[in-house]
Amino acid sequence: MTRPKPVGPEDYELVRELHAEGLSRNEIARRIGRSGRTVSRIAAELELSFERGELVKAATEARKVDARAKRAALANALLDDAERMRQQLWQPADYVDHGGKEYVRVDWTTPEPTFADKLKITQSLGIMVDRAVKLDEYDADPGIDAAKSMLGALAKGLGAAYDQLNQPDADGG
Repeated sequence: MTRPKPVGPEDYELVRELHAEGLSRNEIARRIGRSGRTVSRIAAELELSFERGELVKAATEARKVDARAKRAALANALLDDAERMRQQLWQPADYVDHGGKEYVRVDWTTPEPTFADKLKITQSLGIMVDRAVKLDEYDADPGIDAAKSMLGALAKGLGAAYDQLNQPDADGG
């Protein structure tokens, strides 16, 4: 078993330089051939930090905004699909059947889909609309209605307290 070479001034200088370039702890460790723990210890002694709090917050917020936009686009697409599917309820429907001993193909058209097919279309419509609504609800801010309710109650209470304080006393005072 070989012993690791002692940490020297060149390690400290490399950590300082690579940290200044914005490299992560693990990337620095890989480049200088040291463990992440050793790099963390050197960085702590040099009073360097690998915390990227604001950068991570900004990246997380950007991902949330992108996801919110995708959900909104998907909800709209589902509603568009539902509308196109709904129109099929009242359009002529083409059917194909293969039957008989020779599996002869038979094609026919009806003025509207059969009741069973209308039921399936309607069920699909319900699912699409339900999913679109759930996507919208996912991004709704539940705190807004609660805040409005609380502020309304507070205003009402303050108004009642004001009225009570400004009523003349029963003895005329």
